[in-house]
Amino acid sequence: MITRRAALVGMSLPLFAGPADAAAARPFDVAAFRAAQAADKAILVDVTASWCPTCRVQKPILARLLADPRFADFVAFEIDFDRQKDAMRVVDARIQSTLVVYRGTDEMGRSVGDTNPVSIEVLLSMGL
Repeated sequence: MITRRAALVGMSLPLFAGPADAAAARPFDVAAFRAAQAADKAILVDVTASWCPTCRVQKPILARLLADPRFADFVAFEIDFDRQKDAMRVVDARIQSTLVVYRGTDEMGRSVGDTNPVSIEVLLSMGL
C-alpha cells in the first residue's frame, strides 16, 4: 500500500531528479564564454559554492532542465564562488546561487537564490 507521503515524494521526483551527468555545466572560462557569445548561443552561467544549500537544490533542477530537448543547445558554465572572483566580475555576479541567462552578448535574465523549478525553467526559456 502506498502512503500519502510516498505518493507525494514520488510525484516530486520528476521535478527535482535528473540524470547526474545530464548536460553538466563546464567550468567557466572567459575565452569559451566569449566564443559562445560570438556564436549567438543560449548561455547559462551558474555561480555556485559547494557549501551553499540553495546551490545544492538548484543543481538537480538545472540538470533536469538542461537535459530537456528544448534547452539542449544551451552552453552551461559554472563559476566557483570561492575560487573564481574574476569570472564573477565578467558576469557582474556578487553572490552564490546566481543564475544568469544570455542569448549571445545580451543578458536575457538573472535570478538569485531561486529554487522553484518552474521559475528557473522560465528563466532558461528567456535564452531561447
